[in-house]
Amino acid sequence: MAITLTEKAAKHVNRYLERRGKGIGLRFGVRTTGCSGLAYKLEYVDDMSPEDTVFESFGVKVFVDPKSLPYIDGTELDFAREGLNEGFRFNNPNVKDNCGCGESFRI
Repeated sequence: MAITLTEKAAKHVNRYLERRGKGIGLRFGVRTTGCSGLAYKLEYVDDMSPEDTVFESFGVKVFVDPKSLPYIDGTELDFAREGLNEGFRFNNPNVKDNCGCGESFRI
């Protein structure tokens, strides 16, 4: 089991944590929503939950709850800028289908 960040994604998270002035890493999970059923959720973490699984890439800790892990196991998070748009990209080997709007996915 592994969740990884590219070097670009790790640098982005570190910059944001520094600006924020607090935080120990990034929480990565899924929620039920959208056309295809699941959507990714990201938030910065100030305190670890006892049930979290922790992964680390390029010095950044990624916290994952046990319910989300089966859906995102093996995912690589990247950070990309295209013109005026920027954001995380999810390279999830478990995804079978994405919805047309790009907001949700199905396993």
